[in-house]
Amino acid sequence: MKKQPAIKIPKSLFAKFMDWLTILVFAAVVIYLITQFSALPDRVPGHYNGEGNVDRWGSKMELWILPVIGILLWIPMTVLERYPHTFNYLNLREDNIEAQYRNGQLMLNVLKNESVLLFSFLIFQGIRVATGAAEGLGDLFLPVFLAVIFGSMIIFMIRMLRL
Repeated sequence: MKKQPAIKIPKSLFAKFMDWLTILVFAAVVIYLITQFSALPDRVPGHYNGEGNVDRWGSKMELWILPVIGILLWIPMTVLERYPHTFNYLNLREDNIEAQYRNGQLMLNVLKNESVLLFSFLIFQGIRVATGAAEGLGDLFLPVFLAVIFGSMIIFMIRMLRL
């Protein structure tokens, strides 16, 4: 197997925008969690079923798992974005290396930000459900989430094949 060349690819303006937007939303939700934490009941949603309804209740301390997971996703994916030459490509050639690297880097950025925004929504909605302001995630949560994640992957895979 031939080693792929390492080329420094600067982060696109769109990727930078997505990073900052996600950081702002995530930080706002964590601040919201901090400010609401003492007012939360002892039992908060711990898990949701496929229809978006709560199927397990847990300690309010469990809400801190979501920001931790968000951070543990964010950091390694951000680091990995800098090394697009380590990704697997289907049709990498000398004439499309830079374009493929840009596409792969952007795909990882988009998926990273979608994932962290998901955790932001889960934290926010968990607080709302715990306080009685909402009933669950909603019927459309799972189909919309899956459409966004898989739709993004499909779009970037099609772009990869066209390059």
